[in-house]
Amino acid sequence: MKFEDYPAAAAPPQGVNSCDQCALRRLDAFLPPAGEELQAIQSFRVGTRRVEAGSSIIDEHRPSPQLFTLYSGWAFRYKTLSDGRRQILSFLLPGDFLGLQDEFAEGQTHGVEAVTDVTLCAFSRDRLWDLFHAQPKLGYDITWLAAREEKMVDDNLVTTGRRNAGERVAMLLMHLYRRAQRVGMVRDGWVEFPFNQQHIADALGLSLVHTNKTLRRLQRLGLYKIDAGWLRIMEPHALETLGDYFERPMRPTPLI
Repeated sequence: MKFEDYPAAAAPPQGVNSCDQCALRRLDAFLPPAGEELQAIQSFRVGTRRVEAGSSIIDEHRPSPQLFTLYSGWAFRYKTLSDGRRQILSFLLPGDFLGLQDEFAEGQTHGVEAVTDVTLCAFSRDRLWDLFHAQPKLGYDITWLAAREEKMVDDNLVTTGRRNAGERVAMLLMHLYRRAQRVGMVRDGWVEFPFNQQHIADALGLSLVHTNKTLRRLQRLGLYKIDAGWLRIMEPHALETLGDYFERPMRPTPLI
């Protein structure tokens, strides 16, 4: 497979014609860039991609010529074993920067799949060093984002390695809800939750049967509710306590 097999970046969707019109930049979740940094990001961007739910954003065994910022929708990073078993490494929300790991690894490190229809801002991978050289502050921001992603993977390792099933599910629900809340995806206490039990099992290293039993037990306790693909946390303090949810208030992050 070649880079050319990937779809070309398209013209930006309405409302994303330039980086200073980006709706994400109006959120308190993201740090405001200086004017010259915003211009550099605009120059670095080569267009956008729209990917349908269930489709690949980055194939696991193919190099991608592009890096991405997720603009809208849900996605996840994953790796699969030779027998088809899958481990979800992290869930991705608007503002997350995708594909950087491949720049510094031998071979492809992971795949990325869209859970919902998504829109992504696309950047040319082969211009990354030019961006670092011309805008060292943006280079630091990208390093910051990579370190933040590594921390989340570390937290996931603690969850799968040391938490029991109930604690794992509680931690995941709170983690996803708080991250979605941070980027304005919660509506009247509800957040879109397009994940099925297989997604949760693949993220937490549980069997599908164990995942089902654990979800049902926590829902019977009145800790959360899922209705028609939407999640509501009914007892956040109890769920945080059960999952030993140790996150401090999330800091504003750079947005590329």
